[in-house]
Amino acid sequence: MTLHLTQFEGCNALSDFRARQLLPQLQTIHDRISAIAARFVHLVACEQVPDDVLRTKLAALLTYGEPYPEPKRAAQGALIVVTPRSGTVSPWASKATDIAHNCGLTVKRIERITEYRLVLRPGLPGKAALSQQQRQQVAALLHDRMTESVMFDRAQATGLFTELHAAPLAHVDVLAGGRAALEQANREFGLALADDEMDYLAEAFTRLGRNPSDVELMMFAQANSEHCRHKIFNAAFTIDGVAQERSLFGMIRHTHQTSPQHTVVAYSDNASVMEGRTVQQFVAKSPSGQGGVDITSYQKQSSLQHVLMKVETHNHPTAISPFPGASTGAGGEIRDEGATGRGSRPKAGLTGFTVSKLWGGWSDQPGGKPGHIANPLQIMTEGPLGGAAFNNEFGRPNLLGYFREYEQTVASDVDVIQRGYHKPIMLAGGLGTIDAALTHKIAFPPGSLLVQLGGPGMRIGMGGSAASSMASGANAAELDFDSVQ
Repeated sequence: MTLHLTQFEGCNALSDFRARQLLPQLQTIHDRISAIAARFVHLVACEQVPDDVLRTKLAALLTYGEPYPEPKRAAQGALIVVTPRSGTVSPWASKATDIAHNCGLTVKRIERITEYRLVLRPGLPGKAALSQQQRQQVAALLHDRMTESVMFDRAQATGLFTELHAAPLAHVDVLAGGRAALEQANREFGLALADDEMDYLAEAFTRLGRNPSDVELMMFAQANSEHCRHKIFNAAFTIDGVAQERSLFGMIRHTHQTSPQHTVVAYSDNASVMEGRTVQQFVAKSPSGQGGVDITSYQKQSSLQHVLMKVETHNHPTAISPFPGASTGAGGEIRDEGATGRGSRPKAGLTGFTVSKLWGGWSDQPGGKPGHIANPLQIMTEGPLGGAAFNNEFGRPNLLGYFREYEQTVASDVDVIQRGYHKPIMLAGGLGTIDAALTHKIAFPPGSLLVQLGGPGMRIGMGGSAASSMASGANAAELDFDSVQ
């Protein structure tokens, strides 16, 4: 199917405050950069060539914000185009396209890109210009590698609408290469497989007489990762030669086993449920009689509502890209609350952050952190905004939170260790309510037909469970950026 693309130039995309922040950083790349400006450009894809009426309505819909103040000589300046990451559909596009459909506009998709213009002071001799290396350095400063791509020509952005076809299955040749083939796949795919797991897989597929596919290995790595299985917390352990009665998780659950009062659901669903109280609600009802259904009215009704609560972490994505990492952490927690039992109502959120020293810490030292990991100051300036943004856009206030920094040099007779939260902790949590009649899921008998619904699988959020089970920086940079949502 051929899509017809129409461009609508939009409003200013860069505040004066943000421009003043960026300018000193840009001038370290090229000292003749004197100004930066940015505007949004909208790309509208339609199955038919839009007529004048549709163009007029789209232009009105996409007119918002402050006008773009194009600086002098901007047209001759270097152009940097930041787009949503190639192969993905941006959250902005999903919302904008839904709005257009609700307005009755026949569009396939609306996407938004950002055009940056750099103004350079004239130099002698000749015209000042950025080298290719300097363009790449500027691009790295202006875009988020996890969620965005960068181009140097607006026309290249049309590739966002290219339909991608699924890649065929690949196989790892265990039958010929043995365990060494799995070791190579472990490195290339970022599977975070332990030695005993690779031994198990090599023996299992040799016994089966076939090679594993890349999908099988990826699924095994996620389902069996530390992130999902909590192998350390569930492991038996010994202290001073004495085997402990319970694992770490067993100790945590033991508290509930000995004191379960006021608990309705614990350790068995997406969130916990505590006893609530009977409340009065206004419920929409449509009384029916001989004449059919009457007009819907709101009526008072008493019902038992329990309190739902949940906290989880989203550390690895926040370390890679703080704003979207914390944002999707809050979004995932909202999803888990809503999916508890047979449906609940998320009410209020919290976000918390624990990082190493903001200034002058280990991350500021040469070699102190991997290049693709954010530093503590960046995490604390961008992460809280990301968590609050998702909460606000969902319609749930982010009411609670905390922040802590910690870093300490610990010296011993053996070595000197720099301890701290070099891999940050990002907590996403919340409170909600759930009807007492909906606290437990319906158990389906074996043989039930299950229908799984979902969108296209894109190269984002792939291998996240395995990647988050590694030490920060242990994975390849490109796999880390693929692994977070």
